[in-house]
Amino acid sequence: MSEQQQTKTYRVQGFTCANCASIFENNVKALEGVQDAKVNFGASKVDVIGNTTIEELEKAGAFENLKIRNEREQVVKQESFWKQKENIKVYISAVLLLISWMMTKQYGEESLIPTIGYALSILIGGYSLFIKGLKNLVHLKFDMNTLMTVAILGASAIGEWGEGATVVILFAVSEALERYSMDKARNSIQSLMDIAPKEALIRRGNKEFTVQVDDIQIDDIMIVKPGQKLAMDGIVVKGTSTINQAAITGESVPVVKKVNEEVYAGTLNEEGLLEVKVTKRVEDTTLSKIIHMVEEAQAEKAPSQAFVDKFAKYYTPGIIIIALLLAVVPPLFLNGDWQEWIYRGLAVLVVGCPCALVISTPVSIVTAIGNGAKNGVLIKGGIHLEETGALKVIAFDKTGTLTKGLPSVTDIVAFNEEEQKIMTITSAIEKGSQHPLASAIIRKAEADNLPYKDVNIENFQSITGKGVKADIDGTTYYVGSPNLFEELYSIEKNIKQQITNMQEQGKTVMVLGTSKEIMSLIAVTDEVRESSKEAIRKLHQIGIEKTVMLTGDNEGTAKAIGKEVGVMEIQAELLPEDKLVYIKQLRSKYDKVAMVGDGVNDAPALASATVGIAMGGAGTDTALETADIALMSDDLSKLPYTIKLSRKALAIIKQNITFSLGIKLLALVLIVPGWLTLWLAIFADMGATLIVTLNSLRLLKVKE
Repeated sequence: MSEQQQTKTYRVQGFTCANCASIFENNVKALEGVQDAKVNFGASKVDVIGNTTIEELEKAGAFENLKIRNEREQVVKQESFWKQKENIKVYISAVLLLISWMMTKQYGEESLIPTIGYALSILIGGYSLFIKGLKNLVHLKFDMNTLMTVAILGASAIGEWGEGATVVILFAVSEALERYSMDKARNSIQSLMDIAPKEALIRRGNKEFTVQVDDIQIDDIMIVKPGQKLAMDGIVVKGTSTINQAAITGESVPVVKKVNEEVYAGTLNEEGLLEVKVTKRVEDTTLSKIIHMVEEAQAEKAPSQAFVDKFAKYYTPGIIIIALLLAVVPPLFLNGDWQEWIYRGLAVLVVGCPCALVISTPVSIVTAIGNGAKNGVLIKGGIHLEETGALKVIAFDKTGTLTKGLPSVTDIVAFNEEEQKIMTITSAIEKGSQHPLASAIIRKAEADNLPYKDVNIENFQSITGKGVKADIDGTTYYVGSPNLFEELYSIEKNIKQQITNMQEQGKTVMVLGTSKEIMSLIAVTDEVRESSKEAIRKLHQIGIEKTVMLTGDNEGTAKAIGKEVGVMEIQAELLPEDKLVYIKQLRSKYDKVAMVGDGVNDAPALASATVGIAMGGAGTDTALETADIALMSDDLSKLPYTIKLSRKALAIIKQNITFSLGIKLLALVLIVPGWLTLWLAIFADMGATLIVTLNSLRLLKVKE
């Protein structure tokens, strides 16, 4: 990429509305040296392709008094809402309005003193509004500022000074509320950014010193004391401790971390002193990725938001034409009173302001995505949020999703020897095997502290596809599948029956014996996650029409696990491409289908589902990249919560749009008998904005 084409991201402080963000975007595009620019209003960021300076960008945002920072620079903490400069102007304007109104009671409507008071109130409260509105009017751009400017100037022109001042204040209050609600919604991201410390204690060579995270290098040793948060991702090289990972995975129960285990930036070290070898630069940590993806998600428009934006594009000019016709036609052709009909036309302009409508979707989406991220669910965009709310079928991969993906020993049946001796012999022989089931036996031996490493093994030999054999103290032992022993001699009937019973329970049976007799049966299975059964039950309870388990495993094991977790349908012995074909079949029948997998071999199926949901996003980059939604912990209980959040967001967006348009229609009907005053019109608009905003913020309350 040439120097000219470099993309640089800046943080923006001071956006008041989505419309101002698009004006700023156009201003930045017009700067010299800038090829393109893209503003992300939800995340308060701008991506600039080309060369420019922060000073130039601040000039482009001067109309809104925007402050620009480099992406990695901390944004300056804003003044509290009540002390912000824009709001102080509203207080002064409101006091002037009140004094002027009291003056009219004393000196009468026509007196000069209250008129001057009203005019000052209009100027102080509406100064920045007029600047924007008049600029737009010159360029024939029709937005909220243009509508309000025309309405207020019109009211003053026909002598309705008090009404004009009331409209200014109510509009300013409405804008302040919009700012407040967007800030509240954005805070969910800001709080994510503040999770990880900005510096850490680092050891290089034999020196220890505190370093800013930007200057920490890969392979530095980070020293984390009890009670401190981790500043970087890394691998534990010394110490054992419990780590609270709630910030990343949403898991409230702390996890024990030992040497060689992965830890993440933003998590809290609760007990021991840890030394962690840094594995990623600050911009590549899991937390940075989450923040980046949440911000990108907010920039991606949901279908309902795209509809509202399109609608507002035609709606605003339409309102201006209606207002103009209403002000001019009755006086010209129906002997109407000019002042009365101009006033009604102005009321239409005010009530037509699409504030509530424009804000109805983005606030809901930003709030829902922020809430999800805090609870360990990463939703990568408004479109995925909406699609999840409409899901009918959910398909699950088995291994690593419904099960732990880690085989473990469940049964040991000893015939002539004691269990410990059998496990010691089996572990000693399996030590040389690469088979996943061998690792389950070794883990069991280590957990029981068996001395299997001390056993002297001779003539180890792998019998392809069937098992292994080796000599111990002059005796040849075999460990393998029942088929291996069938070839050596016929297995007794009662032992055969025990093997069949275990296999029907979804267990894989391994046999230990000599060339003369069977000594033991060891059953191994991939354990079902504790959360799987309950999650499936809740999904059925909240109205998911069908749950399906997809697995490459054999029919018997698949049926046993499917029955245990409670899925409606089981598809076994599938290759990754078969899973893909099956997902496509489900989509053609049910339309909205989700696939839940652990993100590696499930990537094709995840991509072809309506919504791809990856398990354990905290550990795997593949899961974070491929899926539309990532459950950051290995916990399926987050799935019903995600669907609940999506449905609630969908319902709130629909309520907001219906309410915003309904209020407009009602107010327009009131114009016919002439009951709609200017202040009532703005009051309806402000009320709608406030209700839509508060309704959206209810999404912060959705819990697991």
